[in-house]
Amino acid sequence: MKAYALTDIGRVRPINQDVQFASTEPVGPLPNLFVVADGMGGHQAGDFASRFLTENLVSYIRGIKEGEPVSVLRAGIEEVNGRLFRLSSEKQELSGMGTTLVAATIQDDVLYVANVGDSRLYVIERSGIRQITRDHSFVEEMVSMGQMERESQEYREKKNIITRAVGIGSHVEADFFEVSLQHGDYVLLCSDGLTNMVDNSAIYRLVLLPGSLHMKAKALAALANQNGGRDNIAIVLIDPQVSEVRR
Repeated sequence: MKAYALTDIGRVRPINQDVQFASTEPVGPLPNLFVVADGMGGHQAGDFASRFLTENLVSYIRGIKEGEPVSVLRAGIEEVNGRLFRLSSEKQELSGMGTTLVAATIQDDVLYVANVGDSRLYVIERSGIRQITRDHSFVEEMVSMGQMERESQEYREKKNIITRAVGIGSHVEADFFEVSLQHGDYVLLCSDGLTNMVDNSAIYRLVLLPGSLHMKAKALAALANQNGGRDNIAIVLIDPQVSEVRR
């Protein structure tokens, strides 16, 4: 397994509130761990929230001795959400802070994913690109109820309103997904600073170009900035190297 992670401030925002973490080595009972968090709630608060979530989630999981991927991720998210919410309640300067989260681990050829908010995870395969996570956003809820057209003017104007985040309440509900990976698949975790600037077809083409993960991730960030770079960008690109023989 190989992975490359980066974050970029973009071309507009004065501070980077996106945080990423990538380990192809074991983290607690998990064989590997990948995280992207996108903070919200003012400059200091958003930056604090995404870093606190990432650092404390990794630390919490490292302290667990055993457990299945979903139960480990669920326990970690709930624990750190409680800590973050208490801090936002106690410190005026952190009031209202929160952060999105997309986290993943790969065991054998199965990908386990957790998400809260609108940071995303994709599986890119030869036949196309699939968004595995579901955005917890106002516009996606309206689309699901048939009250808004995806990519309409109203959709674009209200796309940044998220309906779930870590740290904004005493309880958080994460969505979980399990995906069987095939030989040749890539996995991409990213913040909306990438997906709001680069469409899925361009992501698909760049990831499948020849070259290293480093080159592909840098090319994705560069294209996001070329298209406006209106937000911070976080990218974790993974080559799980699933055996063709096993499949």
